[in-house]
Amino acid sequence: MRSVIEQPVRGEWRAIIPLGIVTILTMLPVTLVVPVLKPLVQDRYGVGDLATSLFMSANMVGAILAAPLAGSLSDWLGRRRPLIIMALLADSILLALLGQASNYATLMTLRCLEGAAHIFALSLLFALAADMSRTARSGRIMGAVGTALTFGVALGAPLGGVLGDASTLLPLWVGSGLALGAAAVTFLVLRDFPVSCQAESVRVAIGLILKHRPLLVPLAYSFVDRFTVGFFTTSFPLYMRNVHELSPAEIGRLLALFLLPFALFCYPFGRLTERTSRTLVLGGGSLLYALGVCTLGAVSLEILPFLMLGLGIVAAAMLVPTLMLTSELAGPAGKATAMGGFNAAGSLGFILGPLVAGSISHWVGGHYTPAVGYATAFQAAGASVLVCLIATLPTLVKLDWGRIKGPIQLSSMSQAPSDQQQT
Repeated sequence: MRSVIEQPVRGEWRAIIPLGIVTILTMLPVTLVVPVLKPLVQDRYGVGDLATSLFMSANMVGAILAAPLAGSLSDWLGRRRPLIIMALLADSILLALLGQASNYATLMTLRCLEGAAHIFALSLLFALAADMSRTARSGRIMGAVGTALTFGVALGAPLGGVLGDASTLLPLWVGSGLALGAAAVTFLVLRDFPVSCQAESVRVAIGLILKHRPLLVPLAYSFVDRFTVGFFTTSFPLYMRNVHELSPAEIGRLLALFLLPFALFCYPFGRLTERTSRTLVLGGGSLLYALGVCTLGAVSLEILPFLMLGLGIVAAAMLVPTLMLTSELAGPAGKATAMGGFNAAGSLGFILGPLVAGSISHWVGGHYTPAVGYATAFQAAGASVLVCLIATLPTLVKLDWGRIKGPIQLSSMSQAPSDQQQT
């Protein structure tokens, strides 16, 4: 069988369209619950802002453990598709059970398990995209996957708002059905691509990723990206609800203004990144994104829609280059493991994001006003992106100038130590 690198571009698109459909269906449930976060968790279980924020972190606790396991297991088996189907079926069941949780502790336990199932499937969908992408065209392939991913997230917010106005639990039931639909589409139309090499173990794979320092750059951006998203999924809807008294549908529409351009601009930024400097696209997008996030709590409701629109555009400039760098630096030997690491880093960011957002808004809001607390939380989120940009800029420049060459080889850990050194 010919490798994916040798297949024609048209064949790649015939394969990536079903992958995109499954990715959209998988991502839709992520933001379905965001507009109803207050009635679903805070009002239903009688907890505060911090405990409500923990709901959005709990699924990532399971995710950070499942993501590296998913990549290494599928690399070892040489198969992605059966594991994706099993993970999506588990996700569907757990989403349905979330609506039946009798107390807060049970809710959080189920949420943790649901996150593990979700990220297991998502990591392997990313790995499939990496399998089918060729280095010369990785920008458009990863851009298309990024579009599908963010389009699913973007649609989830307004849909969740509409469903939430009808019933608080309806977003969970619809999310369960969507995950089941994703499993069905995977079974019927999605196909595996040949895995060129198999990782030896989770410990070996993770150890080599940590030793190949350039790969830590896209992982750092994955972390900080999800870290700030944690603020959007917790502090932002609570800010809109508690300070501006917006309805779930109105909150969903504002989130859609951020997420829809995020989805639509992923593919164009993928093409742009192929033709120009990764440092320019990723660095410029990160700088504008950081400055925009810092002002979220200071602008009026009239200006906020335009700010959300701009943030969505520059967020796309951050996502696609990081996906490209992860795929290219991993090489053919361990794409799934590297993508698992990418998602694990993002999951860690999503764990800490809601926790930090809830802590800052609660502490500062208690000393001043709730509005000041939320504004300070957004400033902290923007500052985290600036710190990441400053810390990674030297390595990004070296990558652009070709001073860091050669992908990591995950299968080389069993060889002599000299084979493990980075170029």
